[in-house]
Amino acid sequence: MPPTPRPLRKLGFLTIGLFDESDPARGHESTLELIQLGERLGFDSAWLRHRHLQFGISSPVAVLAAASQRTRRIELGTAVIPLGWENPLRLAEDLATVDILSGGRLNPGVSVGPPMHYDHVKDALYPDSAEAEDFGYGRVVRLLDAVRGKPVTDFSGTEGFETFSDRVQPHAPGLGDRLWYGGGSLRSARWAGEHGLNLLTSSVVKAEDADGPWDFAAIQQEQIRAFRAAHPDGAAARVSQGLVVIPTDSATPGQRARYEAYAAARLPRTERPQGPGHLLFAPDLVGPAEEIAARLHAHAGFREVDEVAFALPFTFGHEDYVQILTDVATRLGPALGWQPAG
Repeated sequence: MPPTPRPLRKLGFLTIGLFDESDPARGHESTLELIQLGERLGFDSAWLRHRHLQFGISSPVAVLAAASQRTRRIELGTAVIPLGWENPLRLAEDLATVDILSGGRLNPGVSVGPPMHYDHVKDALYPDSAEAEDFGYGRVVRLLDAVRGKPVTDFSGTEGFETFSDRVQPHAPGLGDRLWYGGGSLRSARWAGEHGLNLLTSSVVKAEDADGPWDFAAIQQEQIRAFRAAHPDGAAARVSQGLVVIPTDSATPGQRARYEAYAAARLPRTERPQGPGHLLFAPDLVGPAEEIAARLHAHAGFREVDEVAFALPFTFGHEDYVQILTDVATRLGPALGWQPAG
């Protein structure tokens, strides 16, 4: 198998943290157990998706605070926190706190844009300022400045028996360098590079040419190269890819059948851009590890990166995720040239 220009250096995984409404504690516990398993298997990072008003993790920062106390080495990330739901100053405090608790292992990933179904939730989320809220890149800049220790108030010093700081406390040195932007368009990739962020790519990109041709891997490659061209670190700028990858080496026949049916049901959306945003989805990769490795080595986007956070499918059970993660770490990772962390 031909080597890639960038051998795989960091292997991570991403989960939505699915739970049953009638027993949410079990679902959250399952997520924490998977993160602990990931550390034992040698994964470099574990990432949580962010879901509001759904049956997936709505507060990944809180869950990662718990995970930080059950693990010692694995990096902990969010992919991604939609900043339209957040106050950047308050979020900076939460992120810094969890980073301190984890010993500097937090990798916050964020995105911008109006909250999903904004017209239906705006009265609850922003009852007095719904029409005035700015959901653009400025929200990321505010978060980045606060995390990096820039003053957020013109008042500091002692008042009575209390002492006040002009910057977010606790201050977490280095956290600003571990902030990621989740982008899927050329514009967002360039913007993230210009502002010195790291780039999270996923299984969704924007098809800039609505008329085609539509080659997901080529589009992703173009975005990664645009990001690095704009970034102060150039070719060394960090990019992580997040495709849905399901190795089946140790799967039971029943698991294989469910995995293949899951991927087949999602395949039609990969054939052309979807919706007004012209979003193009990547096919899910299902099969033996060696077969998946060969497809990744031929993938133009994968060939640009040395970090991945493979996404777990949304709707499977805990034992399915254990099997998938075990095969990723013990079979797929080594087939890609990766070595487990100590």
